[in-house]
Amino acid sequence: MRDYDQETAFLGKWGRFQQIVFFLLCTSTIPNGFSAFSIIFLGESPLHHCLIPERANISDQWHKVSIPTQVVNGVTERSRCSRYKLDLISNFSALNLVPGKDVNLSHVPLEGCIDGWIYSNTTYQSTIVTEFDLVCSDEWKQPFTSSIYFLGVLCGSFFSGQLSDRFGRKPVLFMTMAVQTLFTFVQVFSPSWEVFSLLFFIVGLGQISNYVAAFVLGTEILTGSVRVLYSSLGVGVFFAIGYMILPIIAYFLRDWRKLLVAMSVPGLIYIPLWWFIPESPRWLLSQGRVEEAEAILRDAARRNGVTAPEVIFTPTEVPVIHDLI
Repeated sequence: MRDYDQETAFLGKWGRFQQIVFFLLCTSTIPNGFSAFSIIFLGESPLHHCLIPERANISDQWHKVSIPTQVVNGVTERSRCSRYKLDLISNFSALNLVPGKDVNLSHVPLEGCIDGWIYSNTTYQSTIVTEFDLVCSDEWKQPFTSSIYFLGVLCGSFFSGQLSDRFGRKPVLFMTMAVQTLFTFVQVFSPSWEVFSLLFFIVGLGQISNYVAAFVLGTEILTGSVRVLYSSLGVGVFFAIGYMILPIIAYFLRDWRKLLVAMSVPGLIYIPLWWFIPESPRWLLSQGRVEEAEAILRDAARRNGVTAPEVIFTPTEVPVIHDLI
């Protein structure tokens, strides 16, 4: 009895059918590269310092020295999380006292950024850090956001295989692509860091599940050296293309919400792939759906310009293929 690769050897290894499957499945992993490294740009923390509100009514001279300075990595910059007590600064300004001459600033007590922060927009127009003030006492939330995403990736790794075994490789591929696309877009409307992080967790679920489904579907359809090339280099290179394109997009879209919209657009472009990417014949055989598997292979033979045998799988050979899967 022959195995699946022998049964489908009439297709050849690199015909039009294999080329379509190879490149379409590879390109479907590009958005995975987007989301995996998006937090680098979505969660960047720009330079910031305490806001001095207009109600303080202090002179320009006192306004310039209202934020203490500190040396960070050999560079002198304004403190990011403290300011001189505003009520004292206001009194000094009202009395026309001169900072550094009439008042020794080192003796003026400090307070936190009660009125918020001012963020530098030199590099970014906005990020989730500037949107939700993930600085100072909440600074831990910025790296924890990335951890939440990869926790979603971890959880998705556990059940993505079981889902594709139960419902098929193709449905899971497109379902998880939809999850990744939809929840990436919904993040644009996040009213808080907590909501953003919850949605980011779901994006992580969809990202790894989509990648695994594409990986498995390609390795089951392709055979021989093409399968090796696909699994070892193909999906990895296109994933890398995704995160290499991301900085280019982020360079032109420096607002985190606009960047998320741009990241979700490719998911819509991939909708037509449903009619070009077939289900795994191997999986169909494992489910006893022999006629559907043969129909896919006969269509593949037509695309490759070869003639399929009248009977591709005999009833006695299907259980053997099922055991191999």
